[in-house]
Amino acid sequence: MTQKPAGGPAPDQRPQVWLSLPPQEIDGLPDAFDYHYWDGAGDYPADPADARFYVLPYMKGPAVSTRPLAEMTGLRVAQALSAGVDDLLPHLAKAPAGAVLCNARGLHDASTAELAVTLILASLRGIPRFVRGQDSERWYSGFYPALADRRVLIVGYGSIGAAVEDRLVPFECEVLRVARSARQTERGPVHPMSELPRLLPTADVVVLATPLTEQTRGLAGAEFLAAMKDGALLVNIARGPVLDTKALLAEAESGRLTAALDVTDPEPLPAGHPLWHAPGVLISPHVGGSTSAFRPRAERLIRSQLERFAAGEELVNVVATSG
Repeated sequence: MTQKPAGGPAPDQRPQVWLSLPPQEIDGLPDAFDYHYWDGAGDYPADPADARFYVLPYMKGPAVSTRPLAEMTGLRVAQALSAGVDDLLPHLAKAPAGAVLCNARGLHDASTAELAVTLILASLRGIPRFVRGQDSERWYSGFYPALADRRVLIVGYGSIGAAVEDRLVPFECEVLRVARSARQTERGPVHPMSELPRLLPTADVVVLATPLTEQTRGLAGAEFLAAMKDGALLVNIARGPVLDTKALLAEAESGRLTAALDVTDPEPLPAGHPLWHAPGVLISPHVGGSTSAFRPRAERLIRSQLERFAAGEELVNVVATSG
């Protein structure tokens, strides 16, 4: 989705850009702007009213990252560094009318897909059991499930879902794809969500990779999970509320399903929550995108968007407009 940024800076001043990464560390930034660094901590580096382009601090939470919006009366672009912006959308009304919010589609694809495959393999091959066995000096030999010859269903076949499939290809498994609407890809068809009741019982592994919307909130509820085959693995790399935690606990505690979760509901998962010790559940602390791959890709996205903005060209990844 693309859209031109509304309006522009006042003619009597140099446009100001607020970056959440140090501008002196990003090569090739356009010379058309004055840059200010603010990572969400401490005082503002300049008058927020003069900011025209704002790169929101990453992983600081919406309360911190959106705090200046109400004072950014001249803002034209708010650029997030996350793919999902469901937590930011309610705050967009603080920005002036016509300001656009852009997400970071593509920035986290590789890292998140890499973790998805890691979680699948770790869960199937019994890695958590082996780690616990090493801690207690126990030798857990035997036969374990393989990914080869399994059927993996990706629910939410966007750029991250496609990146997951890219990494699954060498593992000799079959991939099925589901998205909001049907389409054809080079690798095969993408089925609509309406096909889930038919596809879920056929999958050995189900990967949730949807954005969090009103349509996907609670998507993987009791009915969804009940439709999965006995012994199937559910992997959530989407958002915690896409999955009904209570329904998952019931399935995991019965031993019918296993799960690998990079996101949870609630999040962070509090101490004492039953999900921590649910049988067959592997949890990682929402680290799909926070890897060494983040910084260089974030810098490329920021530089590209600012080049477009300086030239008056259309921005990429526009997801909403204020007002």
